[in-house]
Amino acid sequence: MITNPNSELTGFLQTVSVALAQLKQRLQRQYEQAYSHYPDLHHLIRIVVEAEEARARELTSFPHLLLPDMVEAHLASLNLRPVGTRHHAREQHEVQTYETAFAVCG
Repeated sequence: MITNPNSELTGFLQTVSVALAQLKQRLQRQYEQAYSHYPDLHHLIRIVVEAEEARARELTSFPHLLLPDMVEAHLASLNLRPVGTRHHAREQHEVQTYETAFAVCG
């Protein structure tokens, strides 16, 4: 079966666009929840997500792979730590596991 490379590329680009839009919404929600005690930050978070999306699109054809780390780094540069985000919770677990293992060995 012969396929049209242009239609495959179009399908790929649409898939990436949908994935990126969903990721942006998820990041926006996660950071708004993490900083819910600072409702004034919601607008700033939206601006950061949009700016980092534009940068990620300039850097790669796979912006959804870079976007979460870029948003986190941008917010950290503003002295906003990723409190309550899934990524931060994973880091906390890794640190806790390391400390527990160290305590047993030490």
